[in-house]
Amino acid sequence: MTHVQNGRRPVSGWRLRLRRIMFESETPAGRRFALVLIFTIILSVLTVMLDSVDAVRNAHGDLLYVLEWFFTLVFTLEYILRLVCAERRLRYATSFFGIVDLLAILPTYIDVLLPGSHYLVVIRVLRVLRVFRVLKLVQYLAAARMMLRAIQSSYRKVAVFVLTVMTAVVILGSLMYVIETPENGFTSIPRSIYWAIVTITTVGYGDISPKTAPGQMLATIVMLLGFSIIAVPTGILSVEISQAMRIRGGARSCLGCNAEIREPDAKYCQYCGTEL
Repeated sequence: MTHVQNGRRPVSGWRLRLRRIMFESETPAGRRFALVLIFTIILSVLTVMLDSVDAVRNAHGDLLYVLEWFFTLVFTLEYILRLVCAERRLRYATSFFGIVDLLAILPTYIDVLLPGSHYLVVIRVLRVLRVFRVLKLVQYLAAARMMLRAIQSSYRKVAVFVLTVMTAVVILGSLMYVIETPENGFTSIPRSIYWAIVTITTVGYGDISPKTAPGQMLATIVMLLGFSIIAVPTGILSVEISQAMRIRGGARSCLGCNAEIREPDAKYCQYCGTEL
């Protein structure tokens, strides 16, 4: 009898071999499985896209329906096998990719369980969730995993940056509301903030624009500020990606003196004593 400790089931035998194939994409068998799964995901997402085109759906609706059920059964089998070979089934089921796996297969079954014309609108929206399958590609791409680690490492800095930008657009939008008149499109502070966001992100729809000289001067400042704002998150992520690459290559960079630390177990910089 297998004992379960803290929700963890020891994996052995065929379950261990299956786990190495499905969860360890660095092994030869895991890489082959990942390639097949990536190809299947891409085909399934293309099927969803084609199904949204009326002309294609009217001409090949039966084929798209068969393909959708085929992909749904494949991903259902994959989901069940992952639950079977997972050490902590509940942890996998509630993890990000576990939820993505579930969202990828639910809409097709809901389509069967909720027949009727008054459900068609809801079902059509739910079927779009099948596109979530493409998120599964991330866990099989080393570069994508490195990018995710960089985002996770820098989320505090990015959060502070986003909060700063939000504060700036509120102030700038409020100033523009005071300077400009409703006749020029700045009818409220929220609408003026919308203009500030569009301008500072250099999108520039042009649906609202200042007409007075003070307003145009403020708009010029916002435009120039937009260029510097775009560079900030890029720089933050670049530093974190560089750090992740050094760690992967067996080296880390000290944040205090920027020295290269090659000892993987080191907790403090040997040159300046900064905590790594």
